[in-house]
Amino acid sequence: MADIFERLIKNYGPIGQHRERAHGYFAFPKLEGEISSKMKFRGQEMIVWSLNNYLGLANHPEVRKADADASAQYGLALPMGARMMSGNSDLHEQLEKELAEFVYKEDSILMNYGYQGIMSAIDAICGRHDVVVYDAECHACIIDGLRMLPGHRFVFKHNDIEDCEKQLHRAQALVDKQQTGGILVITEGVFGMAGDQGKLKEVAALKAKVPFRLLVDDAHGFGTLGKTGAGAGEEQGCQDDIDLYFSTFAKSMASIGAFMAGPRTIIDYIRYNIRSQIFAKSLPMPFVVGNLKRLELLRTQPILKDTLWKNALALQNGLSARGFDIGKTDSVVTPVYMKGGVEEATAMVMDIRENYKIFCSIVVYPVIPKGHIIYRLIPTAVHTQEEIDLTLKAFSETKAKLDAGAYKASEIPDMANK
Repeated sequence: MADIFERLIKNYGPIGQHRERAHGYFAFPKLEGEISSKMKFRGQEMIVWSLNNYLGLANHPEVRKADADASAQYGLALPMGARMMSGNSDLHEQLEKELAEFVYKEDSILMNYGYQGIMSAIDAICGRHDVVVYDAECHACIIDGLRMLPGHRFVFKHNDIEDCEKQLHRAQALVDKQQTGGILVITEGVFGMAGDQGKLKEVAALKAKVPFRLLVDDAHGFGTLGKTGAGAGEEQGCQDDIDLYFSTFAKSMASIGAFMAGPRTIIDYIRYNIRSQIFAKSLPMPFVVGNLKRLELLRTQPILKDTLWKNALALQNGLSARGFDIGKTDSVVTPVYMKGGVEEATAMVMDIRENYKIFCSIVVYPVIPKGHIIYRLIPTAVHTQEEIDLTLKAFSETKAKLDAGAYKASEIPDMANK
């Protein structure tokens, strides 16, 4: 019998194999200082494009005060216990009520984390006779939730409505054969890697052909899309067609936690059956109070979203004008597509950090196919035009070096913390 640890040590995985050269720089970097458009990395001030602080709420003075006052008043332990047993409060219920109203749903359930929450929600909703039809580019949290699914699942090509309908008919045939079970379609409001919105209105229209319920993960759309910030469904005019609306607080709210909203009867069912919340400690009171303040700012300060979009469009239009491929993004998420291997990508990242003082995240194989590089830029409401201009200049110059072969290397640079 093999030692399970021996197998792990022999194969650290496609990313972990580079850890001895990458740790602390390309992977697990440490940004220091106040959360803003500029932070320190290894002692140098950098313009940062890697934080999901969309509306700049992480260091908003009203938010900081609410967080600090709540921590002083309640501490981090209260409430002590799971919500169902001893960890409920009026403020938890108030936050659920206000979230539901904000996204135009009857009720909502508060969750401790987005990743854990949606996995557990899928588990609570779907039984062994149910069928899930989902977009191929759904986030890892959805995929991991589906790995626990006892029923069947069919995947449709990304944002391909024709293929979605085809998979729905397959699902319907299976349900008819079983003579039991239902269909749940899962897609996203905004796909976080490419920045394109899910075709929610077109997917919802398929209900006229095959009966199903629609769950939308709108982590990147909540607070950034729609007239009031209620998300991609509001943006596309189909919020009422979304049966279950999910989002995390980790993006536009710059916080911890998540929620799912929908019909009161269904949310109540989830509340009494979602294992990740029934068997986990309640969200601490400072996060609840802080999230109430953040939600208030989303409602009352539309200038935050307006400024975010002003900066996002300045960045995206500037990149496009300089010949960069930013794909089909129609959100603030800004991907920049280039050609090159892992070694070239890391050399370029090192150059743009060390010589241009720009910190941004890069995506390479195995997350995307070999020979491709994606810079994933996250504009925020606190970036300035000067920072955008400096970034555009840095990208133009480093792209020219990439095309000229200046970053060709046989291995990734050794920048690990020793």
